[in-house]
Amino acid sequence: MAGNISESLKGKKRARESDAEPETADIDHILSLEENLTFSDTLVALRIMREQFPQIDKPIQPFILRSQLYSSVEDRTQVDRDLETLRREKVLRIFKLNSGQDDHAIMFLDDYLCQVDRVVKRLEGEKGSDVLEVFNWFRSHVIDFKLEPSIEHQELTRQLIDPNIYWFAIPNIGSVLKGLSQGRKEVLSLLNRRRYKEMMLAPLEKKRLRFSSLDMRFHLRDLIGSGHLKTVQIPTGIVVRVSKD
Repeated sequence: MAGNISESLKGKKRARESDAEPETADIDHILSLEENLTFSDTLVALRIMREQFPQIDKPIQPFILRSQLYSSVEDRTQVDRDLETLRREKVLRIFKLNSGQDDHAIMFLDDYLCQVDRVVKRLEGEKGSDVLEVFNWFRSHVIDFKLEPSIEHQELTRQLIDPNIYWFAIPNIGSVLKGLSQGRKEVLSLLNRRRYKEMMLAPLEKKRLRFSSLDMRFHLRDLIGSGHLKTVQIPTGIVVRVSKD
């Protein structure tokens, strides 16, 4: 599969569901989630989900949750292998999110460097040259050589006196993480209020969330991959159902 990745890099009716909740008005310009819920290739899934990242009013580059990949590619072991290969090839970086759960975000390296550059430009008029030198040093000597999600204290400072570990972070992601948590709760609450705790995927995908800037598509992939929701194929389409405890 690693070889395939390298090649890719180069070339590559239920009346109870008719609630009066608000819906997104314009999602016809992209494929519906029902039409591209699963993929056979990890890199293809990453690229498509990157393109489908919600348009939000936050200065954040697109990222994909590992749980979203798990909902989109059937073989989770293969997903982990592919991510490791892509990480070593410096195609992407993986970040542990401070969300209170075991969440990991995946960001293409070019997007991450762009995110860092945004912060540097913002700080140019606010901070002294010492701060900018730190960012330049970080980009030149850390990002390119430390590919794991974390770095030990002695690796960062070149001293062997403190075993503390530091996690790499995505700049400006804090406000988005709040929406991630609130959106998860909102989607689960919406489905739990239904008599059968389920809904057809097509109308569910069009619902507009009140407490998250991330869209329904983003949250559904996440919740399906994390096991909170499950999908069932029926003759009329795909049903999304709350998983039993």
